[in-house]
Amino acid sequence: MGRFGAVEIMLVVVVIILLFGWKKLPEIGESVGKALREFRKAGKDSDDESDRKK
Repeated sequence: MGRFGAVEIMLVVVVIILLFGWKKLPEIGESVGKALREFRKAGKDSDDESDRKK
């Protein structure tokens, strides 16, 4: 699998808009952003913890 191009990204955006509608997009974006922040924080915390054990 290669990288996503502009056409693929636009297709995904159109599908998301069709499935959820314009009004839900800000809520979905906020939820995804929070999830990514928590995932990065958890990864950083686990790296810090593994460094302390060494």
